[in-house]
Amino acid sequence: MDQDTQDRDVVGQNYSAFRDCLGDPVIRALAVPPSDSSFSGIETSRKKRREMRKDKKKKKKKENNKSEVIGGKKEGSKGEGGNGHGDGDGDEEEDIMVDTGVAEPLSRASETRGGGDEEHGEMGGGGGDELGDFIEYLTSLIFPSLPPALRTLTHSTFQTSQKLQATYTTPLPPSTITALLTPFPPTAIDALESASLLPHSSDATDHVNFFAPVLNSYVGAVTAPPPLWSTTRTAECELCAREWIPLTYHHLIPRSTHEKVLKRRWHREDVLDSVAWLCRACHSFVHRLASNEGLARGFYTMDLVREGGVEGEKREQVEGWVKWVGGVRWKSR
Repeated sequence: MDQDTQDRDVVGQNYSAFRDCLGDPVIRALAVPPSDSSFSGIETSRKKRREMRKDKKKKKKKENNKSEVIGGKKEGSKGEGGNGHGDGDGDEEEDIMVDTGVAEPLSRASETRGGGDEEHGEMGGGGGDELGDFIEYLTSLIFPSLPPALRTLTHSTFQTSQKLQATYTTPLPPSTITALLTPFPPTAIDALESASLLPHSSDATDHVNFFAPVLNSYVGAVTAPPPLWSTTRTAECELCAREWIPLTYHHLIPRSTHEKVLKRRWHREDVLDSVAWLCRACHSFVHRLASNEGLARGFYTMDLVREGGVEGEKREQVEGWVKWVGGVRWKSR
């Protein structure tokens, strides 16, 4: 395999890793129930869009009243003698573009935020494809603006280059993050603002706060050594069962609890390093189910994770998450 082919393969793998890291905070935000006060802004935005749609339908109705009547029925209406395929029917599905230059997935992802429309349930229901498109759109804007050395960073190149280690050792200092953000296209920032993932008229501090975890996570992912548990790697996420997404390994008994686990005899020593292979979204979700100690005591096998813990107290939450996140898909590049 020649060097150009290897570089293309690395860039492709790193693109997927960056998309996964960028998608994590987006998915986490969109999965929060709408009762959270931090989402009042998007709820207001949704109400405005609904009002705009109502006004638009009223105008169309007036126009249709003036249109030619065929067979005693207005063309495109749903009544007898009409096919129901005209403007009056299609307008129900039409969404309002949030900003010029921003792709349609952004508008739909904004609509999905905080649980989506009421008929879709708590986590946005059918919005998975649109959310996946939105994350893909953001990645396609941002990843190419990263420095070439960062786009092609791997464990081996990082270990053999003092310059790369000096520049990209995590946590990245604010000065490095600020420098990396400088070439980000304004359309990406506009998209995040339109989806209320950044405040409107966001400043440099807002950008650093949002992207610092993404960039640190990305660098950590691409420079990580092959895990000792690589032989246990599965073909799909062990929680949501998606096959086309990068996987991370999750310590079912968090390492920070090992000393306490042994001291209190919660588990045998030979099971301390048990891992599960999860996509980044599910990995983050599992860590939100309980503290590290709570995970060690109640979620120490994948069966227990799926069942919502030893007592089953998180079963509905887990089932709802799996159903929702399973609909978030990436399109082929």
